[in-house]
Amino acid sequence: MDVTMRGPCEKSGESEEQEKEVAAAATAATAAGCPAGVPEAGDSDTDSDSYLETEGTHGLREPLKDTLYLKSCRAHSVVPVSCFLRQGRAPELNLRHRGLGPQGARALAPALSSNPYVKRLDLRDNELCGAGAKALAHALSKSSSICDVDLSENQLGAVGAQAVCAALMANPAIQKAQLAGNSLEEQAAQYLAELLLAHTGLKSLDLSYNQLNDQAGETLGPALAENTGLAELNISWNHLRGPGAVSFARGLGANIFLRVLDISYNGFGDPGASAVGEALRTNNVLEELNMSNNRISVVGARSLGLGLRVNKTLRILAMSRNPMRSEGCLGVLKSVRDNPVSALELLDFSDIQVNREFDDLASSVKVILPGLCIKTDAGRVEYKKELLAVLRPSLPASAPK
Repeated sequence: MDVTMRGPCEKSGESEEQEKEVAAAATAATAAGCPAGVPEAGDSDTDSDSYLETEGTHGLREPLKDTLYLKSCRAHSVVPVSCFLRQGRAPELNLRHRGLGPQGARALAPALSSNPYVKRLDLRDNELCGAGAKALAHALSKSSSICDVDLSENQLGAVGAQAVCAALMANPAIQKAQLAGNSLEEQAAQYLAELLLAHTGLKSLDLSYNQLNDQAGETLGPALAENTGLAELNISWNHLRGPGAVSFARGLGANIFLRVLDISYNGFGDPGASAVGEALRTNNVLEELNMSNNRISVVGARSLGLGLRVNKTLRILAMSRNPMRSEGCLGVLKSVRDNPVSALELLDFSDIQVNREFDDLASSVKVILPGLCIKTDAGRVEYKKELLAVLRPSLPASAPK
């Protein structure tokens, strides 16, 4: 599934109309809570480190460092974002869907690097492109406060990936990065691999909804094997298949830190499933694995089961929407049954029809592993009813029906 982008990367910001909008935005910021006398961008010689004040929720006047941002907006001929003017000491800056573009990113970068309060930066869906990412890279690399950044759906491409990865490697404080839906392909995989090798402080990485293919998998696999920090990786909705899927799975086998992995909606197929099964034989840290919709047949399911027979740590395994039929589900479940130290709590076969033989085996396995929840296409309605019963207490006998 492709992520739909809303507009061109580059925007012209030189029109006279935008100059008028800059002044209008400054006026709007004043009306929204900034005191009278907030200068329009570039309209004052006030030092860039000077502070304006705004009324806080408890009557306290908090500093608002917006002079630098307004000047930068004027210099780049863009309209200031009023919510940034009112940001104050808030730990989260949410500017998603604002259409900033590369010019807006250039205007934001200087003020962002001097802001000591923002911990989470959300710039999702802003048409930043590679140029905007390069403009923000310096701010990200120098920030002492930002530890969580979302740059998803910004058409970053390889140029943007190179800039962002370099910035993340330079800043060990950043622990979570979301780069979903950015048209990242084979070339970008090299920069991502360097990031996995160098940034030991990065704990969560989202690369979903990109175009990382089998060559990218061959690049990322060895890097995943050597990574010493990442705990959660989402690489769903990509094009990992063939030798690339196998190489990536081998990297999983050697990794000793990753706890949550989502590889759903790729094309691992039977060879990839077999490689994952082999990885599960040696990996003793992974707890959650999503392999839904990966073209895994009965053969691949049985190969995966070989790893499940000995794995001690996996708690959640999702294999829904694979063409493995009831026979494949049966093979996986038999492997779980034969593992006396299995930690599985959820086995998800949603959207796969199973037969009576599977149902009988599931009943016997639940006696051995009473904490195991098994979801199938046939069992979804029953499961939902059980869940509702837990969430909604029974009505008193006298209550009207």
